[in-house]
Amino acid sequence: MGEEGDLVVVFVSQGPLQAEMAKGMLEAQGIPVMLRYQAIGRVLGLTVDGLGRVDVLVPAAYEAAARDVLEESPAPPETPESPST
Repeated sequence: MGEEGDLVVVFVSQGPLQAEMAKGMLEAQGIPVMLRYQAIGRVLGLTVDGLGRVDVLVPAAYEAAARDVLEESPAPPETPESPST
């Protein structure tokens, strides 16, 4: 998939479940995905104080398509830099 510097965060979750769901939706559309998480949160199953944070990353070239897929999901996840209402 290239260097991590070429990747952008398109979704952030607390815990792996939502991140895995987002990953599955993106991969189903042919978008390469990588998950980044704190190892201690994954090992101990912690989801408090940022330890359970999971970033869903895609190559920069797929960012727009990935955001479109995530926005069209039945329960649209919050994405970084999304306007708040």
